[in-house]
Amino acid sequence: MTDPRPGAGSDTNAAGVSLTGEDAVASDDLKAGPCADLDARHATSTDHATHHSAAPSLGPAAAASAHPAPDTGPAAAKAGGSSAGDGATRVATRSPAAYSVPRFRDAAPFWLSLLMLPLAALGLFYGGWFVVLLPLYGWWLFTLLDAVFGVNVNNADPDTPESALFWHRLITMIWPPLQFGLIFGSIWWVTRSGQLGWIELSVLFFGIGSASGTVGIVYGHELMHQKNHLERRLADLLLAMVLYSHFRSEHLLVHHRHVGTPADAVTARYNEGFHHYFWRVLFECPRSAWRAEVAMLARRGRGAFHPNNPFWRYAVLQLAMLGLAWLVGGGLGLALFGWQALVAVWQLELTNYVEHYGLTREHLGEGRYEHVKPHHSWNAAHTASNWLLINLQRHSDHHYKPDRRFPLLQNWGHDDAPQLPFGYPLMATVAMVPPLWRRRMNPRVRAWRKRYYPHISDWSAYKAASNPKPRGSV
Repeated sequence: MTDPRPGAGSDTNAAGVSLTGEDAVASDDLKAGPCADLDARHATSTDHATHHSAAPSLGPAAAASAHPAPDTGPAAAKAGGSSAGDGATRVATRSPAAYSVPRFRDAAPFWLSLLMLPLAALGLFYGGWFVVLLPLYGWWLFTLLDAVFGVNVNNADPDTPESALFWHRLITMIWPPLQFGLIFGSIWWVTRSGQLGWIELSVLFFGIGSASGTVGIVYGHELMHQKNHLERRLADLLLAMVLYSHFRSEHLLVHHRHVGTPADAVTARYNEGFHHYFWRVLFECPRSAWRAEVAMLARRGRGAFHPNNPFWRYAVLQLAMLGLAWLVGGGLGLALFGWQALVAVWQLELTNYVEHYGLTREHLGEGRYEHVKPHHSWNAAHTASNWLLINLQRHSDHHYKPDRRFPLLQNWGHDDAPQLPFGYPLMATVAMVPPLWRRRMNPRVRAWRKRYYPHISDWSAYKAASNPKPRGSV
């Protein structure tokens, strides 16, 4: 299938380096079906792509029509593609055969996450002001680097063969054991050395939670969308380390199907402050994830507590993590583990809050909603924060093709999708101050409404999420 996005098929990946190829990445779009294996359904693009809410059982053959590309206009037809700022797609400089050879330098910017490990070690061994290095690295350094490097609107060829993505995939697959060592090794050390005070411990494990949230959950998100069994299990391990295993079910079965509707808890409502949003989703998301899994089992004639319900796996993994924290560090170890998990979940939900704030799909009547389109996600083309978040800020394309690997995600520009003034890390900081957030974002949401929905005059039901839930939602 020819990719409809402006700039798709160019020779540069999201780090601005040459990367393309002739062999298409297999999409398995025709493999999933109503009788597919439960775990396989969690990994297929068609089951977890954003469906038309009036037809939740949309078949794979119609997946493309459920995600129509918008009319991009003359500007999108330019050779450089659409952009979120100044920039152009470069011309290929290597022979096509060379693009199938993986090169570390192509993936190197995404490996900057590994620098969190020595920063954590400095805090562990020396304490004092060294404990602030880890949270500063994730929260502020990449925002400063965004100011230096600006935006990157280049698009990789979406048909790049997977063999060329070896180094991109590897960083997401080696992180789970590294994070495991970071969390439990830190608990072991601090509960035996006794050299850090309570303030130092709190700040240090806040930083560790920042790593397991900013990197761990984001990498887990990438892995859970893939078809490979090993990658999906690594995603389960990462989520268990922050006690948020249900996120996999909620994200794949609820969010991607019902984003922008009242059925999706993580679509932040217009004027809803983050602090209210955070506690709301903590209660609503586990329940919606459970209902979605139970509904899937029921369609296959199985009960809620059937062994195939992944909540059994979630419970075992999370209990194992809690037990290990107790064995390694006793009561203090358990408390520190819980603290870093809470920080990680807080960071995840900050990101969720930013990604879709105020962006709702039009209700067409009787529980039917318009298809998901690129303008239903906030995007950011900022270079450095996309290195840290492995292109999560190219969020419209992620909803278009959920299993597309992160280096191949395409940039949607101003003409097609709403853009944030800064990258997700800085916008998440702004979200922590609701009056400042509303001052920054509410005018953008109102302008978005006028541009895409000038015919809607009464937004009260959308703001209150009181429209009927989509057909097929649970």
